[in-house]
This record gives sequence, structure tokens and C-alpha cells, in this order.
Amino acid sequence: MAPCCPAESTKPVFIGIFGAIVGGFAVSAVFFLLSFSSITAPALPFPVVTTTTTTTNLSALSNTAQLETMYNRPIWKPPARGLRMPSPRAFCLTRDMVRARARDGVIVITFGNYAFMDFILTWVHHLTGLGVDNLLVGAMDTKLLRELYLTGVPVFDMGSRMVTEDVGWGSPTFHKMGREKVLLINELLPFGYELLMCDTDMVWLKNPLPYLARYPSADLLTSSDQVVPTVTDDSLENWREVTGAYNIGIFHWRPTEPAKRLAKEWKDLVISDDKIWDQNAFNDLIHKVFGQPVQGEDELVYSYDGKLKLGVLPASIFCSGHTYFVQGMHQQLRLEPYAVHTTFQYAGTEGKRHRLREAMLFLDQPSYYDSPGGFLSFRPNIPKRMLLDGAHTIESHFALVNYQMKQIRTALAMASLLKRTLVMPPLWCRLDRMWFGHPGVMEGTMTRQPFLCPMDHVFEVHVMLKDLPEEEFGPRIDFREYTFLENPSLPKQVKDSFLEVRLCNEHSTRCSTANGTNKHRALLLPRNSTEQMLLDVFSSYKNIKIIHFSSMVDAFRGFADAAVETQFRNRVKRYTGIWCCVEFREIGHIYYDMYWDDTPGWKPHPPQNREEDHPPWA
Repeated sequence: MAPCCPAESTKPVFIGIFGAIVGGFAVSAVFFLLSFSSITAPALPFPVVTTTTTTTNLSALSNTAQLETMYNRPIWKPPARGLRMPSPRAFCLTRDMVRARARDGVIVITFGNYAFMDFILTWVHHLTGLGVDNLLVGAMDTKLLRELYLTGVPVFDMGSRMVTEDVGWGSPTFHKMGREKVLLINELLPFGYELLMCDTDMVWLKNPLPYLARYPSADLLTSSDQVVPTVTDDSLENWREVTGAYNIGIFHWRPTEPAKRLAKEWKDLVISDDKIWDQNAFNDLIHKVFGQPVQGEDELVYSYDGKLKLGVLPASIFCSGHTYFVQGMHQQLRLEPYAVHTTFQYAGTEGKRHRLREAMLFLDQPSYYDSPGGFLSFRPNIPKRMLLDGAHTIESHFALVNYQMKQIRTALAMASLLKRTLVMPPLWCRLDRMWFGHPGVMEGTMTRQPFLCPMDHVFEVHVMLKDLPEEEFGPRIDFREYTFLENPSLPKQVKDSFLEVRLCNEHSTRCSTANGTNKHRALLLPRNSTEQMLLDVFSSYKNIKIIHFSSMVDAFRGFADAAVETQFRNRVKRYTGIWCCVEFREIGHIYYDMYWDDTPGWKPHPPQNREEDHPPWA
């Protein structure tokens, strides 16, 4: 973390020189700076108003009037209109800033750049909804700083001067963000407050502070990538059985001497080599000395230098992307989860966002819930034998996924034709996905088979959201998560604007679209409808927000124009990813193929060599 404010320990010999220069320019500089609203402000604290009642915990500590500053202003309360943006110095991280926001000696922190603003707002939304407002957000670029300030979110400048775009996992800029976290921890711990540090790609589901307070002697409580439960209640993990890496996306520091020593050595290590991943360095340091239980507190272990007392937060309730979205461990153990961190996913930032949307945990803007062209949804058809019968093998898994994929392919085509946003169906899988070979599900996990799998297990969510050239790939096809129509944020006027469509035998005398004039009855639509028939029928329903099909099996005959069909194929062939991985093979992944049924006798086999290792469209 780059220093936001210049040091005030300049040597006396330079003070006289600089004093003469600064004095000579003082008057003109004042008039010059006053012309820029983005860097001028009244003297801090800013702004100063009187308040007697608020809805947040910090400012509700007293019924008497309080002096309100930009540090302790209620969250979500924007600055008054017409006031200038405070000077950059006002956003420097200081002990006073932390003191103003901390409660019971605890401060909750996240940080990021503008690309993660929607994640940050989601993070703040969940915490404030739980009554937790002792939080601060570190801004790594000035665009995020300004937007959060104007939104009423307490923010400080990390001095990173970072790009505003998504940096991508594993990139050099990603690792730079990791180092910034380490520097930030080192800057915060000397202030003397307990620190709950979080990544922005997680959300809080329950106030964690009472839980953390149950372990007052712990120097450090960390989350982990543990996927096999070591406890079945809400106690800390049995550290003796934890094999997953400690995950630094959620961890709680106390400002003890052992914790400060660890933070400093961690900082020195990641600064010494910019190729070191901050999480690996943290794990290495923790295990320098490890294994002696804390007397009388068996859930804690001495680590690092033999003096730091460490506890591992249970992955069943401080959930990873696997224990929450795949195993549903908290549900099976009948526990209330505190947090979910969107790890163990396969589509970058877009995949993380989609996972939270599937769980109805993401804070989206109202426009997300009212697409101009309306929505298209359908009820998936899956035979019981395909879902439940027989062994869970690679063959039965791909048979199940391919059967669903064909229906989704048809739905994508119809959504494209009718210029509607597709609401994806729930997706069932028989096998888990990882980055390495495994027997179908991870041994010892609570993964049930079959299970509702996240969309990124099969589909390249990030590719589906790309703006591909229309001349080659046809028009973009927007989509929504499978829980979209159940989301409480969906407006009533959208939910109530609904048309059910039932497919019927085209040769039946009862199969007629004429019954669509009755709004209380479903519209009957012949199977294998042509493009022109669909356009003619649904041109009368452009004002209907949700068109729901009873099935997608044989619903659409296909595009009449061969060029349009080619563009559509070019697009959706890129939508599918891989399953990973067959055990004991150098190349163990198997590509999904959106048009698997075009290949007679298609079988799910890994590439035999490097020349064959490419997606079906390549």
C-alpha cells in the first residue's frame, strides 16, 4: 500500500528551504486550487452537521445530537448536494479514521478497484443489513474512491493508483493487489484494533463478530480451502485434520505482538519477490512452527514462531465456493452460514458474480430485473433414468449434461430470435469439477450425487458475456441465473406480466395458437415451429415480460437463413467449457460440445495428445 499522505518528518535543513518556496506560492496556490472542486474542501472534519437520530449502530449510540464527519457519517448517507469533494488528504488512512468507524475495538475492512464496485456495494449491503457498520473500504483507484464517497460508503485511499479494469486471477496486477493487502494489514495493526480483513468477492450472511469474540486469546483466525469437514457443529476446524490451504480471503487479526511479527515478515517476503503469491507465503510462514496445541484451548494451535495462536474457521459456515455452492455443507449439517467466499469456480470475476446471483445474494441495479425485450424461460425435461438410475460415471454424467444442453441450445436460439433474455434453467450434474484428476467427487466431502451444479461447471459464463463481433457471431444473447424469477427484487409488474406456452402435437386438431386470446389459459404452440411461425405468434406478445415454455424439447425447427444459423453456431459453440478431470492421465479434461449430437456415436473422451487438445469449435 503506497503512502497516501506525505511524511511529516522532513529534516530541519530542508524545512527552511521549502518554507521559503511554499511561502512564496501560498497565496496564488490557494486561488488556483479553489478552482478544482475535486481537490478542495473545507477544513476537516467534513462536512459538519448536527444529527439527532439515525438508523445505523455507530450513530445511534446516543440520543443526543452528535457532530457528524465524513468518518462517522451513517453508511449510505451521501454528502449534501453542492458540497465539494474533500481534498485527497482527507481520505488518507489514519488512526482517527479507524477510531471513528470501529466498534468494540473491531474494524471490518475490504478493498478493491473500480472493476469490483458492484461486489463492494454487495459486501457493504449485506453487512449493514446485519447491523454491522464498523467497516471501511480501501479504494485502489480514484474513480472508486469518488463513487463510494458519493454513495455514502466510508472509504479511504490506498494510494495504489491502480487500473480501474478487472485484473484477472493470477495476473501480475492480481499479485500486486495481494501485496497491497499485506501492506494494508501492516498499516492497520499498529492502530491497536482487531481487524477482520475480507476479499470483495465474498458476502456476509450472519454477523460474524460474536463468533470471533468466542476466541479472545486467538491471535489469528483464518478461513481455509478445506472441503472435507473436520467438525459437525459450529466449533473451529480440528486443525490436526485440516489439509486444505489457509485462505486469506477471510481472516481475523488481533493486534498482538506475534500477529504483528507475522505481518511484518509476510510483508518483507512478498516485497522481496513479486512472483510470490501472498497466500502461499502466508501458508509457508504459518507452518514454520506448527503443531503444539494451546493448553486449555485445544481448538487453537501454536504456529509461525511458536507463539502465535491460530484457529481455523469452519468451512461449513465460513464457506468456500465448494462447501456452499456444491456441497451445501451448512444445509446438510443444519448450520447457519456466516459467510460465502466465491472460490472454487471456473469463469473469473463473471463466474463469481453469477454464483452470487444464483444464490440471490448479489446486489444488482433495478434495470437488471426489467430487460427491455422481456424474458424467456422454460421448464427443463430430464428423464428419471438419466438423473437417478445407474452408476455415477463419466458416461452417465455427460449423458445427463448433454440432454440438458440440447434444450438450452434451443432456448438460446429462440431467445435470440425473439430478442428476449433467457432465464437459464437449473443445471444437474452427476460429477464434480476440479482442476485435477479425481474419482467423480472429492473423497470425504458431503457432495451428493446428482447435485445442482453452478453454471460455470459447464458453461463459460465469461465468454457468454463477451461482446463478440456480430458479423461473425450474430447478436448477443443476454441471460439470467436460474433463480432469477424467484428473486424478491423482481418487480411485481414484471412477475405478473406472464404468458405460459405449452407445446403440442402439430398434427392435433386441438393444437392451435388461437386460444392465446384468453389470458387465463396457456398458449398452445406446435412442436418444431418454424422461425416465421414463432415471429408471427409472439409479435402479439411483445408487451408480455415473461414468456414461459412448458418444454424446449423439439420446440424450434431452426433458423431459416443458413448464414444466421452459422453465426448462431459460431457463438454458442464457444459457450461450453470442460469437465475436469480423469485420474492418472496427463491430459484428463474432456470438452463439452454444444453440438455433440452432430457427431454420430459421440463419446466423452479426453484428448489423446496435445494436437487433439482444443475445444470443438477450434
